[in-house]
Amino acid sequence: MKISRILVPTDFSGPSRDATDYALGLARAFDASISLLHVIEDPIVAIPALVGYAPEPRELEDFSETALANWVMPEDAQGVAIDRHWEHGHPVPRILSFATQHGCDLIVMGTHGRSLVAHALIGSVAERVVRKASCPVLTVRPTTAAERVFDPSVSAVEG
Repeated sequence: MKISRILVPTDFSGPSRDATDYALGLARAFDASISLLHVIEDPIVAIPALVGYAPEPRELEDFSETALANWVMPEDAQGVAIDRHWEHGHPVPRILSFATQHGCDLIVMGTHGRSLVAHALIGSVAERVVRKASCPVLTVRPTTAAERVFDPSVSAVEG
């Protein structure tokens, strides 16, 4: 099996951090590149508590650019080519479309480890990607500290 391009969708959560770290190891082992992808969802749909406040699309895009730029520091990439992308839309179709359009051989993504009830109520992006992707999908379970949220204002992510 040849793996040359790995897609790592990220929502900047702890599980996404774990998946990114795992993907970096795979990229080194297979001499592959990584495409980081963040999907910007409509905040009114994605976060009902924000009713009355809707960030401007440019605010969300600026946040995404900053967060993606700081998600993997150059010293952590060490020989792995990384390209960074953000798109507007719903995560599952955008992830699947990106993987197909960019010829990704593998998708590596984190899971949030939600309870059965939470999973039934809100579903799982990772589960739907696993079921519908045209390439293999590796899901990375969260570590004990995995639910921390990434802060793009910090230049390095704690390990």
